[in-house]
Amino acid sequence: MTLTYDEAVAQVVAPGQLFEVAEAEVLGVPQRIFRHAPATLRDLFQLARGHGDRTFLVYEDERWSFAEVMAAVDGFAAALVDRYGIRRGDRVAIGMRNYPEWVVAFAAVTSVGAISVSLNAWWTEDELAFALEDCGARVLVADRERVERTGGVCSRLGVRVVGVRLPAGGGQPPAGEPTVDRWEDVVEKGAPLPDVPVGADDDATILYTSGTTGRPKGAVSTHRAITQALFGFAARSAVERVRRAARAPLPDAVPDAAATDGSPAAQAFILIVPLFHVTGCVPVMLACFGLGMKLVMMYRWEPERALELIERERVTAFVGVPTQSWDLLESPRFADFDTSSLRSIGGGGAPAPPALVHRVADAFRSGSPTIGYGMTETNAFGPGNTGEDYVTHPTSTGRAGPTMQVSIRDPLGHELPTGRSGEIWLKGPNLIRGYWNRPDATAEALVDGWMRTGDLGHLDDEGFVYVEDRIKDMILRAGENVYSAEVEAAIYEHPAVYEAAVFGVPHERLGEEVAAVVVTKPGVELGVADLQSFVGERLASFKVPSRVAVVSEPLPRNAAGKVLKRELRTAFGA
Repeated sequence: MTLTYDEAVAQVVAPGQLFEVAEAEVLGVPQRIFRHAPATLRDLFQLARGHGDRTFLVYEDERWSFAEVMAAVDGFAAALVDRYGIRRGDRVAIGMRNYPEWVVAFAAVTSVGAISVSLNAWWTEDELAFALEDCGARVLVADRERVERTGGVCSRLGVRVVGVRLPAGGGQPPAGEPTVDRWEDVVEKGAPLPDVPVGADDDATILYTSGTTGRPKGAVSTHRAITQALFGFAARSAVERVRRAARAPLPDAVPDAAATDGSPAAQAFILIVPLFHVTGCVPVMLACFGLGMKLVMMYRWEPERALELIERERVTAFVGVPTQSWDLLESPRFADFDTSSLRSIGGGGAPAPPALVHRVADAFRSGSPTIGYGMTETNAFGPGNTGEDYVTHPTSTGRAGPTMQVSIRDPLGHELPTGRSGEIWLKGPNLIRGYWNRPDATAEALVDGWMRTGDLGHLDDEGFVYVEDRIKDMILRAGENVYSAEVEAAIYEHPAVYEAAVFGVPHERLGEEVAAVVVTKPGVELGVADLQSFVGERLASFKVPSRVAVVSEPLPRNAAGKVLKRELRTAFGA
């Protein structure tokens, strides 16, 4: 017996089911919502209390149970309200690398109705100062490096600072800089969670988008938007379980027992992306909170260390950017580790080359490749592709979930028919409500409840979404559209290629020409002419990069793992 995707969705969202869908008005816009999703993050965190002494956070040699995490959440929440006077709607910034205290601080802030502002730990002093002033933060929770970088602006703005994992006997701050309260002195052990009313449509988070020009924008999400996104991810998994059950695989196709136990207690995410990024925060960290799964935290990305943790902690889900999947597979020690516990390998943030999809499907005995098309503005939730669908449609980012709508529009906002390329518009209860103090940017991005993604793509007749390029990054060569993702996919098929980036550079006669920077695998040489010939066998001649740089160092990336093509264009110009 087999079920179509639509038939499986209908079963999962039927009346009386956990993922039942209903019609509701959200911030004045009619939406399809999950009826039984928690109303707020405070409600979501209450679910974690039921998991007691089960291990929740693993960081290096530290292990924190759910009970220990929630006791710290309550203690810091009490300090926010009683010591710092934080009230509903106040902004509390978090600026640190991936530490357990990041998780605790986020839960405490949002549980008392304040707004958690995620600061990029890679930011410079100037960038941190901009965000702190832009959001009007009253308190900053930061590790040592961020404490040092923000001393001046926090003093100027009167921001209270709570320091996490500061060295013992750190001494007094420099003259003119604020006193830093130590985390261990602030968290009130045994204090009850303050009784603060929190509403579904109250603001919960501000996540700053990387932006392509100018200063980043603060994307504001409500509690409902985040919990609806979380239910969207869970519903997608439920749909896949229903479809797998209908296919009834033969017994010899079933993986070992350690990997097939579907209970939350047997599932573990590995956190390989920053918590200040929407992927690390929502589908990874918050999903573990709500479902009672173990979260294995990495301070920084190291492929061999990740393999060690996957084996040691029996990790079942690996969510990052495609480059990190490449890194695992290319590790010379890959075969030394037991990765049989992995059930899901993938993520989002950038297109995955079809060659990677097939390598993942072949290399992990029990795991399936996955990809999701989400943004900060959608709380990471969007069309998703996994398992057999992904193998058969490796260039697609998948189909939309039951509460999300996808539309392909022309520049005037008119809907285009199936198969036609245009801007991808998304609608759903998981969207941000707007940008902090940026009504102009909000009006440009949100139109009648729809989010304009700025991405170019199309839909096929099965509902699969194909993302072709960023509209602004599409290369227009002598009147012909060239999509960098398509060219990158062809380059990735070359066995010498480790990673690649394709973009347009100015050309006097053609307008733009196709350029590529290619990173080769260690110890492997690749000639420009050979690569061009290889791509020319797969794509039309006008799509073959005319300017190619073959390098050995990694491509420049931002904290979300996206290649910084602006830097590469600048380097080509130089």
